Amino acid sequence: MSRFSQGWRAGGLLFPVSSLPTDFGIGDLGPAARDFALFIHEAALSFWQVLPLGPSSPGLGNSPYSSFSAFAGSELLVSPEELAAEGLLKESDLKDFRLPRGGGVDYEAVTRKKTALLDLAFAKVKDGLLQDPEFTGFLDSNGAWLNDYSLFMALHGFFDGKPWTQWPEDIKFRRPGALTYYGEKLSAEILRLKFGQHRFFKQLGRLKDELGKLGIGLIGDLAFYVNHDSADVWANPALFALDREGESAVLAGVQPDYYSKTGQLWGNPVYLWENHRADAYGWWTSRVRHNLGCYDWVRLDHFRAFAAFWSVPKGEVDAVRGAWRPGPGADLFRAVLKDGGPLNIISEDLGIITPDVTELRKSLDFPGMRVLQFGVGDPTGLSIHCPFRVEPDNAVYSSTHDTDTARGWFSRELTKEGKKALEILTGQKADEDNVSWTMIRLAWFSPAALALATVQDLLGLGSEARLNVPGTPSGNWTWRLDDLKALDEALALRLKTLTQTSGRDNFQHPNLLRY
Repeated sequence: MSRFSQGWRAGGLLFPVSSLPTDFGIGDLGPAARDFALFIHEAALSFWQVLPLGPSSPGLGNSPYSSFSAFAGSELLVSPEELAAEGLLKESDLKDFRLPRGGGVDYEAVTRKKTALLDLAFAKVKDGLLQDPEFTGFLDSNGAWLNDYSLFMALHGFFDGKPWTQWPEDIKFRRPGALTYYGEKLSAEILRLKFGQHRFFKQLGRLKDELGKLGIGLIGDLAFYVNHDSADVWANPALFALDREGESAVLAGVQPDYYSKTGQLWGNPVYLWENHRADAYGWWTSRVRHNLGCYDWVRLDHFRAFAAFWSVPKGEVDAVRGAWRPGPGADLFRAVLKDGGPLNIISEDLGIITPDVTELRKSLDFPGMRVLQFGVGDPTGLSIHCPFRVEPDNAVYSSTHDTDTARGWFSRELTKEGKKALEILTGQKADEDNVSWTMIRLAWFSPAALALATVQDLLGLGSEARLNVPGTPSGNWTWRLDDLKALDEALALRLKTLTQTSGRDNFQHPNLLRY
C-alpha cells in the first residue's frame, strides 16, 4: 500500500514553469511563479507539478525530457527580476532584454537574451565569486556533477555545438592531459556556467520554500533516459551501451501504443545495467537524491522501463522492430533507500503495462498515474483509467503534457461512442464548452488520492494550447499563458468550491511530505 492510499485526499495543478507569463519570453522562477502559487493557495489546492527543468536546446527539440544534464537546471528559467532584486542587475539593465508577452516561447531569441543577461550579471561579480562562501559552498556540495557539466558545456560552445563524439579524440575520451588543458583554457566560461547553475538552484530553492509556507508541495519530474549528447554520457560512458567511438550501440524508445502506431524512437542510449549494479547504482542514487532535494515529490517518467525497457537496433527508422530487455527492478530503489530518507516518488505507469510493472510499483509502495482521457471510450467501464475504477493509490489527471487538452481531445479524438459514454458517466451532455470542467470534476470526485488538472483545462483551452505531440520532432513545448489575470478570483473560487466539495481541501502533509 502506497502512502497515497493512507487517507490522502488532495488536489493540484500541472503547469510548466516555462509556460508562465513574463516579460522575458519564457516563464521563470521569479514573481510570476510566486503569483501562480498564490492562485493555487486561494483555490485550496496542495500541489504544483512541473516538468523537468534541465537545460535543453533547439537542437534537442527544446524538450525538457531531452537535456544536456540529468542534474543541471536551465538558465532560461532564471528570473531576471530576482537577479535585480539581489543587486546583481539594475532595473535599467532589464529593459534591453524584454521580449513580447504574447505567443509561444521563441527559444532561440530567449537563449540569446537570457545568456547575455546572465553574462552581464556575472561580469559584475566574477572577481569576487570564489571568495563568496555561499557560492563556494554550492560548488562543494554539487561538484560531483557540476564540474563535468560546466566543462562539457564550455567544450560544447568551444567546438561550435558539435556533439561530444565529434570532438578531438583526447577530450572526447577524457584523457587526463586534455581535461587539464581545456579546464584551464576555458576556465572563465566554466566559472560563468557554474554561476548560472548557482543562480538557478538558489531561485528554485527559494520558490520551494515559499510554496512550503503556503502549504503547497512541489512535484518535480525525472526523465528515465538521458540524452546521448550530455555531460552524463560523456563523463560516464561505461554506464551506457555505446560502441568504440562512443555512439549508441542500440537505441531507446517505446513499443507501438496509444500515442503512435509505429512506437516512438527516442534515440537515447540505453543503460548497461550490469555496470550500474557493479557500482551499487551510485549514479542513479545521486540523481534521485538530487531531485528529491529539489522537490517535495518526484514523478518518475517511464517507470515501466525499470521492469523492462524497449531496445531498438541501431539504424531503424521507427520503434516497431524493438525488443524487451530486463531493467534493474527493485534493486535500484533498494540502493537509493540505503542512502537515507523516504522515496517520495510518483511512478508514471502509462502505456502498455504488463503485470511485472504493476508488481514492481506496488512492491515499492509507489503511487501510479491515471489519465481520464484513456478511461472514456468503448468499453469505458473496463478501463483502469475510468474515474470510478481509479484506485486510491494513484494520481489522476484531466489531461497531461503528452495528451491534447480536454477540449481538443473532445473535438478531435473522442469518438461518437465515447461522447455517449461520457454523457452517461456524467449525467449531462458534454460539449466543447463544458468538457474541460467535466473532466476536472470527474478527477476531483474520483477515488484517487491526488487529482491534478492542467491550467489549459482549467481555462477550457483547445488544441492550440497543447504542449507536446509525442513522436513529432518539432513545434512542441512552446505554449505559454499570455497573462496570469486569466487565473482570477472567480476561477479560484470555482476551483476552491469543487475542492472543498470533493474533500480535497484539508490535506495536511507532515513536514511538507518528508515523512
